[in-house]
Amino acid sequence: MLQSLMSLRSVACWLAVLLPLTLTHFRAFAEIDFDILAVLFLISSFKVGGTFDWVRRPWFVMAMAWWGWQLCCTVPPALHEAHGAGGALTQALVAIRFPVAIAALGEWVLPDVVWRRRVLWVTFGCAIYIATQMAFQAIFGVNFFGQPRFFDGTLTGPYAHPRAAAPLSRLILPLLMVVCACWEQKRLPQRCILQAGALLGAVAIMVLAGQRMPFALALFGFGVCALLYRPMRVMAVSGLVAVPGLVMLARLFSPASFHHLVTLTRFQLEHFSASPYGQIYSRVIVMASQHPWLGYGYDGYRHDCAGAADLTPPHWLHVVPSADPSFQVCVQHPHNLYAQALINGGLPGLFIFMGLIVCLLWAIWPGKQGNALQIGLFAAVLIQYWPLTSSSDFLNLPLGGWGFMLVGLALSCKRFPSRDGFPHT
Repeated sequence: MLQSLMSLRSVACWLAVLLPLTLTHFRAFAEIDFDILAVLFLISSFKVGGTFDWVRRPWFVMAMAWWGWQLCCTVPPALHEAHGAGGALTQALVAIRFPVAIAALGEWVLPDVVWRRRVLWVTFGCAIYIATQMAFQAIFGVNFFGQPRFFDGTLTGPYAHPRAAAPLSRLILPLLMVVCACWEQKRLPQRCILQAGALLGAVAIMVLAGQRMPFALALFGFGVCALLYRPMRVMAVSGLVAVPGLVMLARLFSPASFHHLVTLTRFQLEHFSASPYGQIYSRVIVMASQHPWLGYGYDGYRHDCAGAADLTPPHWLHVVPSADPSFQVCVQHPHNLYAQALINGGLPGLFIFMGLIVCLLWAIWPGKQGNALQIGLFAAVLIQYWPLTSSSDFLNLPLGGWGFMLVGLALSCKRFPSRDGFPHT
């Protein structure tokens, strides 16, 4: 029996090592990876010698509450055979696999410092790979595969569409923290210059990416790291001072990046109600006001947005016509995790989801004794689930998968700290 458990865990460990690679380029395999991790962990927990202590973790209790409420809200549309309800109910039923996979990473696989180190090295390698592809595309106009910038001038990195900056904004935080802490521990004479150069390089690649939200979130993450890790504070101030200069350089060398970061951002903030995000959030409020307690069930925005077009908006919501007549407000999801929770589960669903995120952040909070890696992972998870931002669907891969993997890493580092070859404060 013990040998059987060890075999299961060995397979799970290799799946964890492959996970960053599948999230980078093989989305379908990433789904399978998470599924198998969850199943193997459940089998291991049921076998003799296994344990279900992990189900009592506050964050997992909240995840179960979130899952259960999603099911409760999705069953009524399914019974009435509403459009898409059958598929939505199936998706809601299997959604629990992602919290179980997080528990598998944090409680079963990554507590082993050797495998944790391997997963981290592969993760950091993927971050460097994405950044290198973006830098190459910024200099030569195409990535390694010959694909040019996106039609609007933003960098796509190793992809055909501009979806590289979002995961990079998360992955670059723990990578930067580990690199800077290494130089700090070795007491290199030039460590301050090296640390400042690393931070400026990270900021520069996010500026060149030309995507507003990843850039803003990366800056926020750098600030969180500097606040929690004293050696980074002077470096962070110098990086903050350099941001305007880097943005102005982008105006000369990458006008499209400057347009997205400054011109378009200013226009959308000044005319937010008429912007695409404003139109989507207005529709979310209109829909939520009609079903405030049970919402529309899983994937409710996708299936019920069009039917809400003729609903009467609340009197206090000043809905204005879209600035872009061709824009379709009914997209796949509401582009905000908390708006999605509100639509899917109503106000109770929103508060349960908020409780889940708070419990996750509390579980990985580095505290005063936290090392550089823990702080970087905490900052990455914080910006992944920050409420005031646009985002993909909560369970959508690859970005959602990067978030789940980072949570698993952070949980293992917090609950099973050790000097595993990475710097400590």
